Amino acid sequence: MATLILSAAGTAIGGPIGGAIGSLIGSQIDAAMFGPPDREGPRLSELKVTTSSYGAPVSRHFGRMRTAGTIIWATDLKETSEKVGGGKGSPSTIAYSYSSSFAVALASRPIASLGRIWADGNLLRGSAGDLKVGGELRIHTGGGDQQPDPLIASAEGGEAPGFRGFAYCVFEELQLADFGNRIPALTFEVIADNGDVSLTDLVALADTDIAIDRPLPALEGYSDDGGAIGEALASIDRLYPLTSNAGDQRLSIGSGDPAGDPVATLPEAIIDQSGEGFGGASGKTERTRSDEARIPAGLRYYDTERDFLTGLQRAGGRAQPGRNRIIEFPGALQAGNAKSLADNAAERAKWSQERLAYRIAQIDPQITPGDVVALPHKAGKWRIESWEWRENGLELELLRLPQRKGITTPTTAGRSLSQPDNLATPTLIEAFELPWGGLGFADQRQVYVAASSETTGWTGATLYAEDAGGLSAIGATGTRRSVLGETLQPLSAMPSVLIDRQSSLEITLASPDQVLESRSLDDLAQGANRALVGEEIVQFGEVQHLGGTQWRLSTFLRGRGGTEHRSLIGTAAGAAFVLLDDRPLALDNAQLGQAEAVAAIGLADTDPVTSAIVGTGNTLRPLTPVHPHVEGEPDGSLSLCWKRRSRGAWTWSGTVEVPLNEQAEAYEVGLGKPDAPSMSWQVSLPALSIETTVIGQLQSQHPGQSLWVRQIGTFARSHPLFLTTIS
Repeated sequence: MATLILSAAGTAIGGPIGGAIGSLIGSQIDAAMFGPPDREGPRLSELKVTTSSYGAPVSRHFGRMRTAGTIIWATDLKETSEKVGGGKGSPSTIAYSYSSSFAVALASRPIASLGRIWADGNLLRGSAGDLKVGGELRIHTGGGDQQPDPLIASAEGGEAPGFRGFAYCVFEELQLADFGNRIPALTFEVIADNGDVSLTDLVALADTDIAIDRPLPALEGYSDDGGAIGEALASIDRLYPLTSNAGDQRLSIGSGDPAGDPVATLPEAIIDQSGEGFGGASGKTERTRSDEARIPAGLRYYDTERDFLTGLQRAGGRAQPGRNRIIEFPGALQAGNAKSLADNAAERAKWSQERLAYRIAQIDPQITPGDVVALPHKAGKWRIESWEWRENGLELELLRLPQRKGITTPTTAGRSLSQPDNLATPTLIEAFELPWGGLGFADQRQVYVAASSETTGWTGATLYAEDAGGLSAIGATGTRRSVLGETLQPLSAMPSVLIDRQSSLEITLASPDQVLESRSLDDLAQGANRALVGEEIVQFGEVQHLGGTQWRLSTFLRGRGGTEHRSLIGTAAGAAFVLLDDRPLALDNAQLGQAEAVAAIGLADTDPVTSAIVGTGNTLRPLTPVHPHVEGEPDGSLSLCWKRRSRGAWTWSGTVEVPLNEQAEAYEVGLGKPDAPSMSWQVSLPALSIETTVIGQLQSQHPGQSLWVRQIGTFARSHPLFLTTIS
């Protein structure tokens, strides 16, 4: 076919660039003889996946593009094992995780930076440069002084290449759990240049002096997969018409779609007196085709508004019947700009079917091939495609330009299911021990961890028990964030037997998207709005949002869950606030052991985040007795009595006594300091009678000291209940 013949001839005459030009001319003849193909330009494909093949070309990228890249170096998978569980008869398990280190070629020319990265279609690196899984990323932009990557150098020694002029990135110990323990299919947002694509950069490898005066407006990215420079220029020319002039010993490339008026009006055509030329008596010959199949019906491109997925914009905004000719353009565009380019390409193709051979005697020296001129007695603008000097004059080949550019109509890129690019933030944790709730084992402490972060980009954290300075894995938090905060003012002391309508508490929460709600007293009676403030468990009824992350709480039930001793003390400003809903995570006591602190390591945590376990002993400690009664007898003795409470028995049916939930019922009545009493008595019933002689002894030897009682449980003693003062 003509393409093969003229390409060979062009190569013989002008080398590779000449061959490309000859191929373009041959393609025009083929199209004229056999009809145009259904597709024009390099065929676009859906986003490719990362491969590793010997001899595969690495594309040159311009502007901002998304590319798959090529793996150029890799290590074997690295296996890491960690023992989880075990203790008190429960079996332990070994958890295995895998990581890999590898390098990926990005572009065969230097780039400015690297943007987002997708793995198996999901976001692996966000626009802020954060990896969504564990691992380290290093980017080498391809500068002339680029040094070998330290990881590759450590593995390959002195043979490690620097890949100068070649952009690539290195993943070190990328965690593969989210990808089926294999290297995922990766695509990269390569930011090769800051700004739109430059035609000057595109032809820089031609190694010749080329003058470029052709901007490429709205072209945000372009990929050149290799081949002759002429092929890339031909691809650009389909949407951004080019003109070339090889005069003055220099190739000049300009705009083939200039704005404004023609540069000049040609003189009247002259007649070829020999009768051998075209045009007869007129000196011109007009050729007009009416071939709708030559008019492109649409444009396929990479859509920047849909993460560089392939998009299609149709000229005129609608599909045409029959076989349509589609322009395939390996460039990145916004949908509106692509629609405008498609409309303009269709308009040019329609008018360019009108051509004119025109003969003149001489020409203005300021006019060159590619200029736009006007003709006498004929409307429109005409571009000089070529000219040839002959004995009887100068023969021009003119191409009709559109009367006006295509009319731009609004369009949209459509929707894509893009993964939110949420920035991972450091982990926040609070560890605490709660009183036994009545479920599970009464002889094991119940420790919880409330984990959270400032943003929804937090992906959870691995939890560790901290004991004697060492860390042992005890599980993971999951991605659900607890409501955490900090008090901005003290919570005043208040007896727990009253509804506290006097106190208010201002707090700041960890994140703006976390909210609190007001609840009625009936809801509070059912356990709503429980929170840990410092070491006191409270319930709050009224909530007022102060803006941002600040809230005001009021209408409290104080000292809940056996923490009335903390209610009588109050809580200072700066204490932790934890909402005790279903989000805090209960820890496995067998894994936790006797650890006094819990640590967490998340994706954005450079060091372990540690929290001491607040309220140690709350689960196993009996509740403080209540309702003290002291009565002096006529004989001078003193009768003491009280009511016991029960761990885990937070409701009472009113028909039977609550269970003891201890091995035996026992109490200690003491005088003086609870930690070092001056005297003490142990009883098995909630009552004690102190004889007259003992009372006299106490009055003479221990005046002003307090009598108190606390329950002796299976594992611990309760906090003391004040009974009376010796007077």
